[in-house]
Amino acid sequence: MATHALKLSALAAALLAIHPSFAQSSLPAVTVSGRNADAPVRIGGWGDTPVAKLPLQANVLNSERLLDAGISNLAGLSQLDASVGDAYNSAGYVSYLKVRGFDLDNRFNYRRDGLPISAETALALGNKSSIEVLKGTSGTQAGTSAPGGLVNLVVKRPDVQLLALSAGVSERGTLEAAVDWSQRFGTAKAFGLRINAAGAALRPELRDAQGERQLLALAGDWRISPDTLLETEFEWNRQSQPSQPGMSLLGSKLPDAKAFDPRRNLNNLPWSQPVVFDNSHASLRLQQRLSADWRAQAHLGVQELKTDDRLAFPYGCSAENAWDRYCSNGDFDRYDFRSEGERRRSQALDLSLSGKLAMAGLQHQISAGLLLSRYQAHLGPQTNQQVSPGNVFIDQPSPPKAEPNDVNTNREERSSELYLRDAVQIDKQWQAWLGLRHSRIERESVRTDGSRATNYPQNFSTPWLGLSYAINPTLMAYGSWGEGVESEVAPNRRRYSNRGQVLPALKSRQFELGLKSGSSTVDWSVNAFDIRRPLWSDIGACDDDIADSCTRKADGYARHRGLEGQADIKWSGGGLLASAMKLKARREAAIDPAMNGVKPTNVAETSIKLNARQRLAALPALQLNAGLVYEGARTVLPDASLSIPAWTRLDAGLRYEQTRGKQLLVWRAGVDNLTDKRAWRESPYQYGHAYLYPLAPRTWRASVEVQL
Repeated sequence: MATHALKLSALAAALLAIHPSFAQSSLPAVTVSGRNADAPVRIGGWGDTPVAKLPLQANVLNSERLLDAGISNLAGLSQLDASVGDAYNSAGYVSYLKVRGFDLDNRFNYRRDGLPISAETALALGNKSSIEVLKGTSGTQAGTSAPGGLVNLVVKRPDVQLLALSAGVSERGTLEAAVDWSQRFGTAKAFGLRINAAGAALRPELRDAQGERQLLALAGDWRISPDTLLETEFEWNRQSQPSQPGMSLLGSKLPDAKAFDPRRNLNNLPWSQPVVFDNSHASLRLQQRLSADWRAQAHLGVQELKTDDRLAFPYGCSAENAWDRYCSNGDFDRYDFRSEGERRRSQALDLSLSGKLAMAGLQHQISAGLLLSRYQAHLGPQTNQQVSPGNVFIDQPSPPKAEPNDVNTNREERSSELYLRDAVQIDKQWQAWLGLRHSRIERESVRTDGSRATNYPQNFSTPWLGLSYAINPTLMAYGSWGEGVESEVAPNRRRYSNRGQVLPALKSRQFELGLKSGSSTVDWSVNAFDIRRPLWSDIGACDDDIADSCTRKADGYARHRGLEGQADIKWSGGGLLASAMKLKARREAAIDPAMNGVKPTNVAETSIKLNARQRLAALPALQLNAGLVYEGARTVLPDASLSIPAWTRLDAGLRYEQTRGKQLLVWRAGVDNLTDKRAWRESPYQYGHAYLYPLAPRTWRASVEVQL
């Protein structure tokens, strides 16, 4: 991979040779981190309306902020926003997030420039200008999705003149190199091209997890006329790295995090192979201004994913007849899991019209459109065979069993979504916000051996209402209510009495009240929310050997009520990005009375995230950074009988800007987990098993960026 980094450097030199006039005549391109409240939220669907004026909560994190924090994947968002948490984040694997205590669905809760994509892969951030996190029910932005919120990745476009080269080193020898080149050319600069290329040799603190990562992305546009813009872009990225299985309970005991080596990887067998994510994305977008107030847009996107999912997988303890934990002495059952050649394809076409009009004496800002999307997952037979047991303390190699012995499930979904949004200016202070989305979905699934086929259509509508009041030019109060939808079918398995039957759509509902303020020195907001999400449960013995032994049916709901506060404070030479959330998440109205009032697993009820920056008066080019992450206790088991303790992590870093002629050098250095804190970071309960993931140990990083 060091060779790959040298190739990237050679590419950068070639770009300079091709465009020497650009390198000699252009001033250094300095990225300025603007106010979060001034940024529009593309995923919100309200055009260029800034965050501070919307009756909802959202966070826009630009690429500069992510670089300063050393964040290279979506899992890193959990250190910048108190409402965002980990939800089964394994090194080398897919990032899973939760927002307001609800796990985001990687099939339906992610967008790329506003179009739906699958996040069942390692999504690259090197060619993204920002990441938007929309909080709360997402029914007006998505046909089906989990209620926590949505995440949108915004692609870098050729909107600047830039040539930036960067290189970095971290951990036990991770090497990274990247090129970001953007140029406009032609008559009146009508054409633009931006190229992002990056490569990394991954050598993390986690042992036996060496890998590599590459990215190549191109974005171009053609300003056909002052009223017409055509944009296209393509991205290819690849990551190959062994993933990290979770630790677990040892019998009935929670293992001591201080005694557990966070560098230990239970996927350390000689025959373990890396998980490989091979991804490509492409899009074409045409924007047409019809008049001073009206615009039309057509946006087409295609995503192709190929995955080889492989793991020496610890699961359960047959010796003690306990399938949700490891044995008391550290033993565990081990499985050779391989699902190779998985292919997923997402296609989306969004046709929209937006503009302003006066009607019934009121000013309206309207957006209407049609979103057509299709998702396919074609998977082959998989291997899931038990091999010799392992132990969390002692390496015990075992022979692999790589012959496929199990089936997978292929899925296909088509959706048609009609949406309408209207922001009504009632007077100088009052504004009403109305949204409605009508969706029709058609879903099919079948196992790879042709068995257990399901096929069903479903229709539903999701409204959203908001009302805002401008107390003064910088302070706004708001309230909102909305619905979201999830769709499910009873598994087509012998044990279910209603197998293969479509279940009524799960309609979540959210109420929210808040205050927002934005000025040149501070942007802040406080809000309270209440989300109710219906739940399904398997009722009965649920024995695969007994037909019709259980039924999947509605079983109460999850209710998440919380208080959020966030602030972006600026002062001369520095600032503070702060957020906090207090969450009360409970199970209510369950068929089993013992489950009423129980906390969900892996949800921290208190979260605080602080990121401070300060330039030194004696050395203005130097900026010191400090970060604090506090996460409250999380339950481990569904009955909430056991919890992992709260923990606090401290981070530190610096940024130094150096001008050499017309070049700008940005030096960055940082250390994550400064005090080398030992704790269980999260406690996901997945696949009927309790897992524990440790805080990563103290990790150093350094990089340099040259803007020519």
